[in-house]
Amino acid sequence: MEYTLEYFQKSADYIRSIVPWSPEIAIVLGSFLGPFTDAIEDPIVIDYGDIPNFLVSTVQGHAGKLIFGTVAGRRVVCMSGRFHSYEGYDFEQLVIPVRLFKLLGVKALILTNAAGAVNAEYRPGDIMIVSDHIKLTGASPLRGKNVDEFGPRFFDVSRMYTPELRKLARACAEGTGLTLHEGVYMFFTGPQYETPAEIRAARILGADAVGMSTVTEALTAAHCGMPVLCLSVMTNMAAGVLEQPLTSEEVLETAMAVAKRFSVYLKNIIERIGEVSL
Repeated sequence: MEYTLEYFQKSADYIRSIVPWSPEIAIVLGSFLGPFTDAIEDPIVIDYGDIPNFLVSTVQGHAGKLIFGTVAGRRVVCMSGRFHSYEGYDFEQLVIPVRLFKLLGVKALILTNAAGAVNAEYRPGDIMIVSDHIKLTGASPLRGKNVDEFGPRFFDVSRMYTPELRKLARACAEGTGLTLHEGVYMFFTGPQYETPAEIRAARILGADAVGMSTVTEALTAAHCGMPVLCLSVMTNMAAGVLEQPLTSEEVLETAMAVAKRFSVYLKNIIERIGEVSL
């Protein structure tokens, strides 16, 4: 499959036929963080399966819908359910959502995810603002013929996780009751959880948390010049940090416990994002 501008334009044209305005902010919700969608006013909901040239989420707990509406007076599009390479998608396919957002006029991207804490000072329920990432496995989503209309063949990623948005996120945490950190996210392909040896290696390399998503979306956004804020919810301690096996039930329990406070926090960021010059 050759991914040309026209390929992505078909998705955008379909959305514009339903949504009569352009979203300012795009939000990608991670595992079990769906309750945030309750904050979206006047929602317009579109199933992924109805969008031409889009993908379909296969992960339990991911709704598989684009939700357009208003949060704190700002027009947003919310991706309730994301796509992962472990679902069988090629890395090159994972550019599709962010490139759609770019064509729709989105000015900033907020990524969220559920992650395992590598840093022993973190605790389940803590929030980590991603300052950088490590990806030593898998291909780049930008592999293949470059689509010049989105960005250059070779591009800088030293400010991929936009410092101004990270500063705003730190300020917005005051009064939320959340424990906040700033650190490095390391990408693993999954779907199996990481081994204790892999977690020891991740810690040596400088990772504070690990997960199976987000990085492909951030790289795609960086390619097309879109500012990015990424927030990781620590849903468990990573393998080997504690003497107990990892379970999806633990991830779900922690994510649901923090979801309400996290939703308030995210709404605060969206409300104040105009303070940042992007």
